[in-house]
Amino acid sequence: MKKIFLIIFITLVGCNIDYPKQFSEKANLEMLIGVNNSKITLREVLHQHKGKKIVIDVWASWCKDCIVGFPKVKDLQAEFPDVVYLFLSVDISNSSWKKAIQKYNLTGEHYNLPQGMNDGDFVDFINLGWIPRYMVIDEEGEITLFKATNTSDKNIRKALQIE
Repeated sequence: MKKIFLIIFITLVGCNIDYPKQFSEKANLEMLIGVNNSKITLREVLHQHKGKKIVIDVWASWCKDCIVGFPKVKDLQAEFPDVVYLFLSVDISNSSWKKAIQKYNLTGEHYNLPQGMNDGDFVDFINLGWIPRYMVIDEEGEITLFKATNTSDKNIRKALQIE
């Protein structure tokens, strides 16, 4: 009986994770590198798109699951054309990152997190342990989907629906 109670308790607690609605100050100040080698903070990128929904796709050129997900991201882009698609690469190699953008014909805004997947204020904030990682930011700048690791996750489409 105690084991059953413990399992139910863990399940209920695990299902009630409360994800943040805003990026931390440190995450907002994370310096991103543009494809033209410009530097810009995450806050500045998000501010440029205030009033629009944003899908953040955290990926890398060497990530098989990321590559497999690209066609489904393109399907999302066709279904939700007014959404901004922000691709944040965790590639350490800028040349690999830029070649992958071309190879997979990725349309959207592209930036690199130069510290990679295991270091940096943004990856720490989102507790990045797996890529791809998808997030959705609403028109007011709130995080409405904090964590999806597959483009078929129904919560992505749900977060992108017009209310």
